[in-house]
Amino acid sequence: MKLIRTVDAAGQVLCHDITQIIPGEFKGPRFRKGHIVQPEDIPVLLSIGKENLYVWEKRPGILHEDEAAALLYKAAAGKNIHGTEPKEGKIELIADCDGLLKIDRAALLAVNRTPQMMIATIHGDMPVKKGQKLAGTRIIPLVIEQEKMDAMQAAAGPEPILNVLPFRAKKFAVIPTGSEVFKGRIEDKFTPILQNKLVEYGCEMTFRKVCDDDPAGITAAILEAKDAGCELIFTTGGMSVDPDDRTPLAIKNTGADIISYGAPVLPGAMFLVSYLDGVPVCGLPGCVMYAKRTIFDLLLPRLLADAPITAEDIARLGEGGLCLGCTECHWPNCGFGHC
Repeated sequence: MKLIRTVDAAGQVLCHDITQIIPGEFKGPRFRKGHIVQPEDIPVLLSIGKENLYVWEKRPGILHEDEAAALLYKAAAGKNIHGTEPKEGKIELIADCDGLLKIDRAALLAVNRTPQMMIATIHGDMPVKKGQKLAGTRIIPLVIEQEKMDAMQAAAGPEPILNVLPFRAKKFAVIPTGSEVFKGRIEDKFTPILQNKLVEYGCEMTFRKVCDDDPAGITAAILEAKDAGCELIFTTGGMSVDPDDRTPLAIKNTGADIISYGAPVLPGAMFLVSYLDGVPVCGLPGCVMYAKRTIFDLLLPRLLADAPITAEDIARLGEGGLCLGCTECHWPNCGFGHC
């Protein structure tokens, strides 16, 4: 750093906090370390008694924290994300739309292993709202070597670390199964619950057909729903291991690619997810009808954001896959589904 006259300090970067005291009104930092002195700041600095200031002496290969923060932001922010103005080496990332937050976890770890910088995020693979804070970035020192920022960019890789995939309102089908519903012995309470969950995302139910326990009939209904243009197909009931629970077989017989039948999530262990010519076909266990939050809530945002679900994705849900059934539910702002 170097000492200069305050009247010559416009555009220079302060190397220390400057305290202002107004008796009976204020005492505290008036200007923070790292502040870039503006012309209008000079009379204030002189009134505080600062005739001279210690400022940063720029050298080749050395970046101010806000310059470096801009590079860190560039590596982090992808689709449908904007950043706040740099301040003290910090930039926050904000969602531009409702959607699913996707995070390249390996790249995030690599960047956070790079000295003197950090990115802190909320959990990925969760629904976010427009305007929601997604992450904060920070350069730790006031100045940092360019070579460290180069190392960060190499660690992050060519693609942004965070992206928000927008939700797409879809037409969906509900196919309740089971003789007890088919023959009118009990009321179908599953369909209204699914409608309530999907209407939150602007989706519309355009097909519904109640089926008996006959696998051929369920298979035919799934194919009929697909031919009717449904973009999501949900079957309800018949998902346990009892001999007369035939829904998984019916889904398989459509020719769908079964990604997973079973998941390390409670409630929701008997969930089935498959794709039929790109259309998701899901077998929903009974817990979706009576539990506040289940595996269905964890995977529905991915389905609506057209984020392909893999067997590896399902397996990773084991850590964080136990819902504690809290009296007051705060999901997704809790540990359920966060891996």
